[in-house]
Amino acid sequence: MKKLPAIDIEDITVRFRTPDGPLVALERISAHIEPRSFLTVVGPSGCGKTTLLKVLSGVLTPSAGEVRYGGRPLKQAAMTGHIGYVFQRPMLLPWRTALDNVMLTMEVTRKEVSQREREAEARRWLEIVGLKGFDERRPHELSGGMQQRVSLARALVFAPQILLMDEPFAALDEITREVMQDELLRLWSRIDTTVVFITHSIPEAVLLSEKILVLSARPGRIIETIEVPFERPRTEAIRGLARFAEITQHIRQHLRAGRADIERREPC
Repeated sequence: MKKLPAIDIEDITVRFRTPDGPLVALERISAHIEPRSFLTVVGPSGCGKTTLLKVLSGVLTPSAGEVRYGGRPLKQAAMTGHIGYVFQRPMLLPWRTALDNVMLTMEVTRKEVSQREREAEARRWLEIVGLKGFDERRPHELSGGMQQRVSLARALVFAPQILLMDEPFAALDEITREVMQDELLRLWSRIDTTVVFITHSIPEAVLLSEKILVLSARPGRIIETIEVPFERPRTEAIRGLARFAEITQHIRQHLRAGRADIERREPC
């Protein structure tokens, strides 16, 4: 089992310049994420959730504060090639087969591995995500859920230490979404990675996570950090628990209060 770094988000603030003046997306965000844990971020639209993922990936430099991996600043932690990213939409290359799309990340991050080895590993991951036999299908020949499975396999095939997931199931119908949640729980129990997950679905956050960060309306600040008490492995049965309902309602009240605050601030 490889050694994974803890993630420390230390007093992050992100400001953007706009024609109307500075816009503060995130303000003084701090959190500690244990190795091999599953953290979810929820909050109103526009509160900076995706911005936070961009900071964690190194794509965006914060205006203040820093991210530390294993106690070292992100730029010094050599995390390039160790962070996977799953987007809201699959972002598959339409001219490449499912197999070729999964192999894409290895072509960039594992150039020392032979073509034959890369292909074998990609096929193995397609089988793991339930797509055995669909190797040669192109994206237009796959359903939305199947495309997202390819995207997930592409992110996992190079064994990332950190997996960032930006509302990956938002575009799916409810039943497919629940199936993908179960699949993600199953896969995460088998892999050695830390997950940071964004969602607008409160039940999804409670089902998947060990810890939930609830953000306020913009500028995004941490309203509360919630420890999810359910043991693993988890199943759909926890949705029927009274404690599950209590936690989801508690988060919902936070977000409703945030929505009311936005409406008070917006001009009529």
